[in-house]
Amino acid sequence: MARKFLYFVAAMIVLAIAALLAYRLFGTQLMRAVMVPSETFQAQREAPRNIYARKIMWLARPDAPGNPALWTPPGYTPGERGTGAAIFFIHPTSYINRDHWNAPIDDPETNARAELFLRGQASAFNEAGDIWAPRYRQATFGAFLTSVADSERALALAYGDVSAAFDRFLKEAGPTRPIILAGHSQGALHLTRLLRDLIATDPKLKARIVAAYVVGWPVSRATDLPRMGLPECRAADQTGCILSWESFAEPADPSLIVDAYDQTTGFNGQPRKATPMVCTNPLTGTADATAPATANLGTLVPSADLKTATMAIGSVPARCADRGFLLIGEGPNLGPYVLPGNNYHVYDYSLFWANIRADANRRLKAFK
Repeated sequence: MARKFLYFVAAMIVLAIAALLAYRLFGTQLMRAVMVPSETFQAQREAPRNIYARKIMWLARPDAPGNPALWTPPGYTPGERGTGAAIFFIHPTSYINRDHWNAPIDDPETNARAELFLRGQASAFNEAGDIWAPRYRQATFGAFLTSVADSERALALAYGDVSAAFDRFLKEAGPTRPIILAGHSQGALHLTRLLRDLIATDPKLKARIVAAYVVGWPVSRATDLPRMGLPECRAADQTGCILSWESFAEPADPSLIVDAYDQTTGFNGQPRKATPMVCTNPLTGTADATAPATANLGTLVPSADLKTATMAIGSVPARCADRGFLLIGEGPNLGPYVLPGNNYHVYDYSLFWANIRADANRRLKAFK
């Protein structure tokens, strides 16, 4: 029996190594096969513009009990409610099911995963003001692994929800309060559209923007930025500007992103191919910068169950490199979710959590 057990263990190790090798060699193809929905997109009703008056439609808002965006690691505390900026945060993709192109708004697993993202990402802003983060019928993860028309329809449905939520957010925030916008991944994609469609066309609203954190989604300096209403942040205390970065450990292979990016059209109708991306170094708050690990005020290192985290100070450097990707050296061990190509996408906020917190506070002080 003992010998059979050892054979079983050896076989499992071989299978695990083979699976890891297959993932590294064919990761994208494998993800497409198992995560892109097989069904045809099913049209759904647009979100009624007043539906976000219902508190249940928000994952986080200032009056929500158990607000996940108020989480902080030891040594940090949220700001006083009702002070500072009004912060609109759009969470990244937390729906990974391939049964549908868009997440059901009440899916428990999807919302629980989104709350984890709020604790690890939106929490960076909770000293700077009050945070609103909507539930929305997000496009499934597989929608980003294909270029079929159904993917565009799924993203358009999701953006409709985000737009409706933003309308309500503006009513809740009032007419004069400073605004910070932030998102990650799919949330950052929707934020680029909010900037293009709403901020760029409304001078009074644009004048209230402290900063927009478009993290984990490429922004073309040539074809996107001129239509988004705000310049990129070139100085650490600049306000009314956009920050953006995508994190890779070295050796980095961003070809998956570059290949997709180079096939798309920017907001001005011109090809994005070969155009540089906005790269803000979150350690300095400036564009195209290099900073050593000693400049890192704190990286969130999550526990195995993702419910708590500790702070590692001075452990991760950052430098903006070719095309606008942010390189972080060898990369720390933050968990099992590093994507192919040494892509630290999942950890774009965690890597620089304390610096992002300081950045938001600094820009808000300069704005005031």
